[in-house]
Amino acid sequence: MNHGPVLFLGLVTTLVASWTGFVALPHRQLGALQPDISTNAAGAIVAYPAARSGEAAQGAEVYRSLGCVACHTQQVRPENGGGDIARGWGKRRTVARDHLFDPTVLLGSSRLGPDLANYGERLGTNAFPLVRLYHPSSAATHSTCAPVPFLFEQRPIRSSGSSPEALVLKGTAAPPVGSEVVPTLRARQLAAYLRSLGTSVELPEALLPQVEDANAPK
Repeated sequence: MNHGPVLFLGLVTTLVASWTGFVALPHRQLGALQPDISTNAAGAIVAYPAARSGEAAQGAEVYRSLGCVACHTQQVRPENGGGDIARGWGKRRTVARDHLFDPTVLLGSSRLGPDLANYGERLGTNAFPLVRLYHPSSAATHSTCAPVPFLFEQRPIRSSGSSPEALVLKGTAAPPVGSEVVPTLRARQLAAYLRSLGTSVELPEALLPQVEDANAPK
C-alpha cells in the first residue's frame, strides 16, 4: 500500500496547524492592538503607549547595539510568576500593548542586572545620572554593570570654564586636573531611552493593584 499521499497530507496538516498557531492567531490577537485612551487625574485625555521621542528612539538602538538586553529584561512578571512587583520593578505585569511602538522588542532573557521596564519611573527625576553609564560603581553600590566610557569624551577644560554637561566624578573615576568628561550624542540618546522606560499605566488587560483609602468608611 502506498502511504505517500497520507504522509504528504500529514506534513501539510502539521505545517498549516503550526502556521495557524504561531503566526495567524497571534497576529489576529495582537495585530489589532491600539493605544489605550483614558482620562488622567487632571481631566486630560491621554493615550498609552505614546511613541518615543526621536532621541529616545535612537537611544533604543544604542541600547540594542551595546548588548544591554543580554543582562537586563523589560518584562515584569505577574505576582504569581515571581517577585518582580514586590521588588518594585513595576506596579503591574508587562503586556504586549506596552511595546506597541517598539520596532524591536527588547524583552531580554537574563537578569544579571535588574529589570528595566520601569527604570525611568524608578529614577524619580527627569535627569538621568550619566555617571551610571560612565562609571556604574560610582553611582550604585555593588553594581556589576559594564561601564561604557567610549560613549564619553575626556577633554581639557575650555578657557570659558567647565561644560554644564561635565560629569561630577570622584576618586579613581575623576579625570586628571584640568580635564573634564562630557557625554557624546550616543550617551545622551541612551540616557533619553532609559528615562523613557515606564509602564505603570493601568490597562484593561493589566490592572494596577487597588490601594486602600485610609479615610474610607469601614
